Amino acid sequence: MHVYVWLLLPTALLLPPGAWSGEIIGGRVARRHSRPYMAYLIRETSMYTMICGGFLVRDDFVLTAAHCAKGEITVYLGAHNLKSKWEQGRQVIPVHAKIPHPQYDKDTDNNDIMLLQLKRKAKLTSWVKTIPLPHANRRVKPGVKCSIAGWGWTNAQSEETSDKLREVDVVVMPDVACWPNGPYENYDPSTMLCAGDPNKGKNPSKGDSGGPLVCGKTAQGVVSNGFGDGTPPVVYTRVSTFIPWIEEQMKKVQS
Repeated sequence: MHVYVWLLLPTALLLPPGAWSGEIIGGRVARRHSRPYMAYLIRETSMYTMICGGFLVRDDFVLTAAHCAKGEITVYLGAHNLKSKWEQGRQVIPVHAKIPHPQYDKDTDNNDIMLLQLKRKAKLTSWVKTIPLPHANRRVKPGVKCSIAGWGWTNAQSEETSDKLREVDVVVMPDVACWPNGPYENYDPSTMLCAGDPNKGKNPSKGDSGGPLVCGKTAQGVVSNGFGDGTPPVVYTRVSTFIPWIEEQMKKVQS
């Protein structure tokens, strides 16, 4: 049986500065439910509550960043306006299992990717859908326009948050824009993707950690934890590199 929950946890709207893992800088409010794959993750520990993003890749799996693993995670699907008490189509599902990549390195942010197995399958509707993943090892080319989305801060200085899903367009950059000419000494072009024109000032800054970098209709990247000084370009986990691992983990559950 699929259960719908219409009231978002009030604590999610009262988080202290710094608890939001992300911000959309220079963006706009997304059209309501235009990104039905988006997931809003609430991470609760005994000490604090934190937020991450994610995206639905199968009716029972959400993909996000490995650095979002800490705490008990609840997934919100079909959300747009977090302050709406009666938002149509919202589903709230606890996480059954966290599957971070076994080679995730928190010091270098390499392999910053994680699957979340949901405690029950999401009901796919007009408001909740999956997003396609790229073919294994197929790289998205520099110059391609992509987009990111999230509910985080809209201004890095004032730490102003958004109750509505926001989005912004970014461009894929050559690897050299992040390293060695850029600020990321641990950048690995085989597992990371560089995006964000330094002249545009549009980026996730501290993240919207775990959310997707969408190019066309495909999730090519995961917002990682390597954000430098908060100005573009920033680093994303390159999803195509991890397709064999993703398929293997989901196949285990399916079988």
